[in-house]
Amino acid sequence: MSDAGREVSREQAQKLIDEGAQLIDVRVDHEWEAGHIAGAAHIPLDELAQRAGEIDRDRPVVLYCRGGNRSTMATAALQAGGYDAAKLSEGITGWEEEGLPIEPEGGYVAESGEAAAVLEARKKAAKS
Repeated sequence: MSDAGREVSREQAQKLIDEGAQLIDVRVDHEWEAGHIAGAAHIPLDELAQRAGEIDRDRPVVLYCRGGNRSTMATAALQAGGYDAAKLSEGITGWEEEGLPIEPEGGYVAESGEAAAVLEARKKAAKS
Protein backbone atom coordinates (compact mmCIF):
# COMPACT_ATOMS: atom_id res chain seq x y z
CA MET A 1 0.00 0.00 0.00
CA SER A 2 2.82 2.41 -0.72
CA ASP A 3 1.29 4.42 -3.55
CA ALA A 4 0.36 7.92 -2.37
CA GLY A 5 -3.31 8.52 -1.76
CA ARG A 6 -4.24 4.85 -2.11
CA GLU A 7 -8.00 4.45 -2.03
CA VAL A 8 -9.94 1.30 -1.23
CA SER A 9 -13.57 0.44 -1.89
CA ARG A 10 -15.95 -0.43 0.93
CA GLU A 11 -15.55 -4.13 0.05
CA GLN A 12 -11.74 -3.90 0.04
CA ALA A 13 -11.80 -1.94 3.32
CA GLN A 14 -13.99 -4.58 4.98
CA LYS A 15 -11.64 -7.34 3.78
CA LEU A 16 -8.61 -5.47 5.14
CA ILE A 17 -10.37 -4.91 8.48
CA ASP A 18 -11.40 -8.56 8.66
CA GLU A 19 -7.73 -9.42 8.11
CA GLY A 20 -6.61 -7.17 10.99
CA ALA A 21 -6.34 -3.65 9.54
CA GLN A 22 -7.06 -0.70 11.79
CA LEU A 23 -9.97 1.62 10.95
CA ILE A 24 -9.42 5.28 11.85
CA ASP A 25 -12.05 8.05 11.70
CA VAL A 26 -10.33 11.44 11.19
CA ARG A 27 -13.46 13.60 11.50
CA VAL A 28 -14.09 16.10 14.31
CA ASP A 29 -15.83 15.24 17.58
CA HIS A 30 -19.40 16.24 16.67
CA GLU A 31 -19.24 14.14 13.48
CA TRP A 32 -17.89 11.12 15.38
CA GLU A 33 -20.57 11.42 18.07
CA ALA A 34 -23.37 11.64 15.48
CA GLY A 35 -22.34 8.36 13.88
CA HIS A 36 -19.29 6.31 12.97
CA ILE A 37 -18.36 2.94 11.50
CA ALA A 38 -18.30 0.12 14.04
CA GLY A 39 -14.84 -0.81 15.23
CA ALA A 40 -13.26 2.51 14.24
CA ALA A 41 -10.89 4.47 16.46
CA HIS A 42 -11.32 8.24 16.56
CA ILE A 43 -8.27 10.41 15.88
CA PRO A 44 -9.29 13.80 14.44
CA LEU A 45 -7.08 14.97 11.57
CA ASP A 46 -5.74 17.93 13.55
CA GLU A 47 -4.54 15.52 16.28
CA LEU A 48 -3.05 12.90 13.95
CA ALA A 49 0.57 14.08 14.18
CA GLN A 50 0.51 14.02 18.00
CA ARG A 51 -1.42 10.74 18.25
CA ALA A 52 0.14 8.70 15.42
CA GLY A 53 1.85 6.57 18.07
CA GLU A 54 -1.58 5.12 18.92
CA ILE A 55 -1.67 3.50 15.49
CA ASP A 56 0.13 0.18 15.13
CA ARG A 57 2.80 0.66 12.46
CA ASP A 58 2.87 -3.13 11.83
CA ARG A 59 -0.78 -3.36 10.72
CA PRO A 60 -2.48 -1.79 7.68
CA VAL A 61 -4.58 1.31 8.34
CA VAL A 62 -7.82 2.35 6.62
CA LEU A 63 -8.77 5.99 7.21
CA TYR A 64 -12.06 7.71 6.56
CA CYS A 65 -13.76 11.06 6.92
CA ARG A 66 -17.07 12.39 5.59
CA GLY A 67 -16.25 12.32 1.88
CA GLY A 68 -12.52 11.95 1.34
CA ASN A 69 -10.61 15.23 1.69
CA ARG A 70 -9.40 14.84 5.27
CA SER A 71 -8.71 11.12 4.88
CA THR A 72 -6.63 11.88 1.77
CA MET A 73 -4.41 14.18 3.85
CA ALA A 74 -4.24 11.67 6.72
CA THR A 75 -3.37 8.81 4.37
CA ALA A 76 -0.57 10.81 2.73
CA ALA A 77 0.84 11.83 6.13
CA LEU A 78 0.83 8.27 7.48
CA GLN A 79 2.30 6.86 4.28
CA ALA A 80 5.11 9.43 4.52
CA GLY A 81 5.68 8.18 8.07
CA GLY A 82 6.06 4.59 6.92
CA TYR A 83 2.54 3.31 7.62
CA ASP A 84 0.67 0.96 5.28
CA ALA A 85 -2.29 3.35 4.85
CA ALA A 86 -5.28 3.72 2.52
CA LYS A 87 -8.40 5.85 2.53
CA LEU A 88 -11.96 4.57 2.30
CA SER A 89 -13.48 5.62 -1.03
CA GLU A 90 -16.38 8.07 -0.55
CA GLY A 91 -15.86 8.06 3.24
CA ILE A 92 -18.67 7.43 5.68
CA THR A 93 -21.11 9.12 3.28
CA GLY A 94 -20.67 6.31 0.74
CA TRP A 95 -20.76 3.76 3.55
CA GLU A 96 -24.14 5.04 4.75
CA GLU A 97 -25.54 5.40 1.23
CA GLU A 98 -24.82 1.71 0.68
CA GLY A 99 -26.88 0.88 3.80
CA LEU A 100 -23.90 -0.31 5.83
CA PRO A 101 -24.16 -0.03 9.63
CA ILE A 102 -23.30 3.07 11.61
CA GLU A 103 -22.98 3.31 15.40
CA PRO A 104 -24.56 4.25 17.72
CA GLU A 105 -28.02 2.95 16.91
CA GLY A 106 -29.81 5.76 15.10
CA GLY A 107 -26.46 7.28 14.13
CA TYR A 108 -26.13 9.40 11.02
CA VAL A 109 -23.53 11.26 8.96
CA ALA A 110 -23.25 14.78 10.37
CA GLU A 111 -22.31 17.82 8.34
CA SER A 112 -18.72 18.96 8.74
CA GLY A 113 -17.50 22.45 9.61
CA GLU A 114 -17.80 24.89 12.48
CA ALA A 115 -21.38 25.98 11.70
CA ALA A 116 -22.46 22.35 11.69
CA ALA A 117 -20.79 21.82 15.08
CA VAL A 118 -22.79 24.71 16.55
CA LEU A 119 -26.05 23.31 15.14
CA GLU A 120 -25.24 19.82 16.47
CA ALA A 121 -24.54 21.26 19.93
CA ARG A 122 -27.87 23.12 19.87
CA LYS A 123 -29.73 19.94 18.86
CA LYS A 124 -28.06 18.02 21.67
CA ALA A 125 -28.90 20.74 24.22
CA ALA A 126 -32.53 20.83 23.08
CA LYS A 127 -32.85 17.07 23.64
CA SER A 128 -31.59 17.26 27.24
